[in-house]
Amino acid sequence: MNFLIKNLFGFIVFTSFILKSFSQSGSEKTVWLSDLDLTKMTCVMGVPKVNTAITGSTLRIGGEEFERGVGTHAYSRMLIQLNGTAKYFTAKVGLDDAAYIAASITFYVVGDKKILWQSGSFKKGDKAKNINIDIKGVKKIGLLVTVNREDISENYADWAEAKIIYSGIKPYAMDNMVKSEQFGILTPAPSKKPQINSPAVYGVHLGSPVLYRIPTTGLRPLTYKAINLPQGLELDKAKGIITGKINQTGNYKILLAAKNKYGEVKKVFTIVVGEQLALTPPMGWNSWYNYYNNVSDSVIRLASDELIRSGMADYGYEYVNIDDGWMKKIDSQAPEDSNSLRDVKGKILSNMFFPDMKALVSYIHSKGLKAGIYSSPGPKTCAGYTGSYKYELTDARTFAEWGFDFLKYDWCSYGSIAKNNSLQELKAPFELMNILLRNSGRDIVFNLCQYGMGDVWKWGAEVGHCWRTGPDLGTATGSFIPGFYNQGILNSSHWEYAKPGGWNDPDYINIGWVGTNKKGSFRKIDLTPNEQYSYMSMWSMMASPLFFSGNLSMLDSFSINVLCNSEVISVNQDVLGKQARIIRNDSSGMIMVKQLADDDLAVGLFNFPGSKTNPVDYFVWDENSNGAKKIKFSASDIGIKGKFRVRNLWTQKNCGEFEKYFEAEVPYHGVVLLKISQ
Repeated sequence: MNFLIKNLFGFIVFTSFILKSFSQSGSEKTVWLSDLDLTKMTCVMGVPKVNTAITGSTLRIGGEEFERGVGTHAYSRMLIQLNGTAKYFTAKVGLDDAAYIAASITFYVVGDKKILWQSGSFKKGDKAKNINIDIKGVKKIGLLVTVNREDISENYADWAEAKIIYSGIKPYAMDNMVKSEQFGILTPAPSKKPQINSPAVYGVHLGSPVLYRIPTTGLRPLTYKAINLPQGLELDKAKGIITGKINQTGNYKILLAAKNKYGEVKKVFTIVVGEQLALTPPMGWNSWYNYYNNVSDSVIRLASDELIRSGMADYGYEYVNIDDGWMKKIDSQAPEDSNSLRDVKGKILSNMFFPDMKALVSYIHSKGLKAGIYSSPGPKTCAGYTGSYKYELTDARTFAEWGFDFLKYDWCSYGSIAKNNSLQELKAPFELMNILLRNSGRDIVFNLCQYGMGDVWKWGAEVGHCWRTGPDLGTATGSFIPGFYNQGILNSSHWEYAKPGGWNDPDYINIGWVGTNKKGSFRKIDLTPNEQYSYMSMWSMMASPLFFSGNLSMLDSFSINVLCNSEVISVNQDVLGKQARIIRNDSSGMIMVKQLADDDLAVGLFNFPGSKTNPVDYFVWDENSNGAKKIKFSASDIGIKGKFRVRNLWTQKNCGEFEKYFEAEVPYHGVVLLKISQ
């Protein structure tokens, strides 16, 4: 009897445990979005905020306050593992009241590669919209906010009262990252035998001083020759530097030669004396993203030294350009800005960190390099230093007297001077400075830095040699892909306006180490190796000015490998002066094609997620994928017929002969850059 009672009691306890366990596993539970690991949230700017807007203030949508939720910058995305045990997702979403007046965003909820809910466009002041969707059986859910105006950064998105009702395994945030394979060093080391890396043509004005360092790789010492050098020019045979003046217009075909103990190389080089400068895109270094306005005579001298020491000058990087901060700051109490901004004759004065501009330029010129300077048509530069407004003639003469070869002219405070945004007002300050530079007696390449206003690509060549087509690129990450990609897409759309003497400028190349806007502080750029190859490839394909703006003294072997591939640079410097066109940009990848001299083509295969018109493409649904894609093009896609030869420009190896199509596997966020010949 006791045995039966004991076993009956055990059966009741066991049954109770099973029923309780079943009841608990089937009961509904709640996890708030704000309780998940927000470090796995991807935002373009800032860090997601728990229970506050991204600004740190109370979540507020259309005047309504919310105590709980997540505030982000848009773009933003989060991928959550549900394991098929979730039941409902609920939230109230909208544009935070602290957003910019013209901000506009859209929310999406994506489940297992299907759009489950979308908000439509949100504007400031719009009331929050309720989300209450059934997610039974969904394994992964993606929460996405996109922007409807790329030119606005204050797009603050709120996921208020956002929660997941589930049973079973608790949902958790996923990395939403591709574990991609990365390229290593692809560029072969330069040969000990000489190789001349100059472009085929070089433009100068009649009677202007000529300074040209023949860019040559190969084991030093080298000796140089220049056969048929025109009258008025002379060559330093040990340094490979051409100087002098040419007093008659024409095209002068010269045979350059460089020799060392391993051999000799020759190259035809044509100096075009006439109306145009910058017959190929200018190349060099700019101080801004490394030093910002903490620039000085010593760091510019160091940069010129490093341009030589690193070997970059041997590949054609020739300009050493000072950006904002060399002059005196208006309304400043700092010692370097004491006394007058200009002398009694109106000549602009450099600050104490630049004691002798003429001597600095002479130092740069002594190495065969060229010097660049910065100003603004407004009364102040972007950083608040002295601009050229009302002193344009004096400044143009001063820059020429100091010996500068390049001027970056930044719109900045001129917006307060312009009467309106008419084309006439947008062109006026650049037209004026262009005339003054042309009459200065020096060849000064003129860079229009006015961020694409007034469709500058349509008229920039009338008043300058290169022009910015968009905002500062900086080191921005863009919308979940590197910022250079979006900037490149924008720049690429103006391909038909690029030509010898006039180039679309998407801003500088920022790889390796850059500054932090804090004096003496630097950081490594947040770009993968694959992305850095893509960056350089895109800029070369677009015939963009090639200006590195990182830290020259911290260059490593990988960065040199990216910046100094002679065959990639030759695509940029091609004498035909054509800019690449995008012939495909979708979820299968992007293909750019650039026409080269001698009927060759350059083709870039980029593994980027295309134009991202589908919200599904913002998420990594297969966490085990390395993201590589096979990208294919046919002969007809690139406008050729018959057989064609393919060469990989990064590895500098021939791929063989093909007839109907070519296909290559391209790593995630990487590129395969090709030269096509027939």
